[in-house]
Amino acid sequence: MNTHKTNAVPSEPKQYTLAELKKKLTKKERIFCHQYIIDWNGSRSARVAGYSEKTVKEIAFHNLTKVHIQQYINFIKNNLEEESGISKLRNLQELAKIAYTSIAHLHNTWIERRDFESLTDDQKAAIESIDTKTVTINFDDQSKEVEYVKIKLHDKRGSISEINKMMGYYEPEKKEITGKDGAPLIPEMSPEERKLRIEALKAKLNAGTI
Repeated sequence: MNTHKTNAVPSEPKQYTLAELKKKLTKKERIFCHQYIIDWNGSRSARVAGYSEKTVKEIAFHNLTKVHIQQYINFIKNNLEEESGISKLRNLQELAKIAYTSIAHLHNTWIERRDFESLTDDQKAAIESIDTKTVTINFDDQSKEVEYVKIKLHDKRGSISEINKMMGYYEPEKKEITGKDGAPLIPEMSPEERKLRIEALKAKLNAGTI
């Protein structure tokens, strides 16, 4: 009786959905994946993810053999905007906070600390840097220290320019190149003039003068 052995065909790895991947990944594995796409350094990624320093190399190697980790790394790599939360809209919103801030009148102005603390997060997003100082105020034979904050805002004009670029508001600049006094750079010639010019160029070529 003859028996035939057949080689088993390896099955294709399961293709997980994003929801399945996120459910299957442990917290450390997810951190590992996000770190790995930064510089493709497995040991460093395992270390940042919180694995034992003694086993980071082994953990990195083992993680990179797991199908669900491989698929999640590929997803992150191909969907950086979604995973990082960075998008054109978000960038425009952040630039808008600078360009159209309601505290433009406070630029390079000293205000009391309590007034500064009352600013909203969107208003504070327009601030590039601050300086502080404390002033002693005397009244009715008493003294009181008041802290002041000087606000420096981000470049409003630069932010508006960047918004215009991102929105495509700038049309290509058209330049008309002309000769002296607006005359055409290459003068128009009649057919007879063109023929004479060609004959003259041929003569110079034959004489070796050009």
